[in-house]
Amino acid sequence: MSDRTEADGPRARVSVLSGASRATTALRRRSRGSRHSRKRVAFMHYGYYDVAFQYFVEHVLDADYVRMPAPTRRTLEIGTEHSNDYVCAPFKHILGDYVEALEAGANVLVQFTGYCRLTYYGELQEMVLRDMGYDDFEMLNFSFVAGRSFKDYVTYCKRVVNPRLSVPAGVANMLVLFRMVEDLDAYNDYYLANAGFEREPGSFERAREAFFDDMRCCATMSDVNHAFRRGMGALRALPTDKPERPVRVGLTGEFFTVMDPPSNLELERKLLSLHVELARAITITNRFLRYNEPNVRRSIADYAAYDMGPTSSLTIAAAKRYMEEGFDGVVHAKSAGCTPEIDCMPVLQRLSRDHHVPVLFLSYDTQTSDTGLDTRLEAFYDMLAMRKAKTI
Repeated sequence: MSDRTEADGPRARVSVLSGASRATTALRRRSRGSRHSRKRVAFMHYGYYDVAFQYFVEHVLDADYVRMPAPTRRTLEIGTEHSNDYVCAPFKHILGDYVEALEAGANVLVQFTGYCRLTYYGELQEMVLRDMGYDDFEMLNFSFVAGRSFKDYVTYCKRVVNPRLSVPAGVANMLVLFRMVEDLDAYNDYYLANAGFEREPGSFERAREAFFDDMRCCATMSDVNHAFRRGMGALRALPTDKPERPVRVGLTGEFFTVMDPPSNLELERKLLSLHVELARAITITNRFLRYNEPNVRRSIADYAAYDMGPTSSLTIAAAKRYMEEGFDGVVHAKSAGCTPEIDCMPVLQRLSRDHHVPVLFLSYDTQTSDTGLDTRLEAFYDMLAMRKAKTI
């Protein structure tokens, strides 16, 4: 008599074959997937937002983030050497960043779109880099899909970075990313308002770096919320010697230069060293996540009838709000040749006359020196301090 049972019959053989078929299919899928190696993605330097860029790459795109060291003079020299003399300074800073990113092993470079010449910079910078001999990279240039549907953005990211990108997970992580950006900006608002009066030199900067490191480890909304609460708690616990009526300065200007320390020669740090309370309304949160152009335009209707470009409405609105809130001075920072911000300057001069608040105009190019900037900032502070002393 045979030892075979019913389980060894044709139905069992079909089951075994089906299992083998599923295993083979899974193996083929893994084989196809393995042909798409993980991309190494880099952004340009842009203030403290590298924390958010890292999250976007690792959790939204599901790729490897190339985190570069702080830019040096060499970074700018590379960008300047391979740029047209008349292109704005941000183009040169970003181009230098891209070269160093490629040298660090990146094979995807990210460029944003914008409402000025920034729209064209991605294509130009890609051409320059290929002329320099860098061929083994791709550009994730969001100008190509600007104004299109969400589906087009997803398709583009899949094609350039990760064909296996999960849309549901990506959408969920984008919401976490938005919260992270809002928290980074809120943290920086408190930092700027109080770091100039720290009792222990360097304590605020150490706390901020610890907060950034904490944020870099976040993966979920809960992680971000807890990191923000820890960071703000640690910052508020630091002892300060802030006077009752400190000198208050508001920062405004061109979107890249006013926010990127290497581009503005550490403008915020220099002003904080003069023991002032700072405010900067130009942030990603205020310009994109919570921005309402019609409301902003209505708030400056007495001074500007038209939208003059990228951040011009916010530049004017921020300066107007500073003056109405009793700030002692306003600093306007831009790159040399930035047409929209040049158009803002007469409006800011009129605001200055109407509200009797001084405005310091700073224009940056690759030749701007620390020494000259220090002299102008110190003179501006002395004037503000003397004016404030007369009102006591």
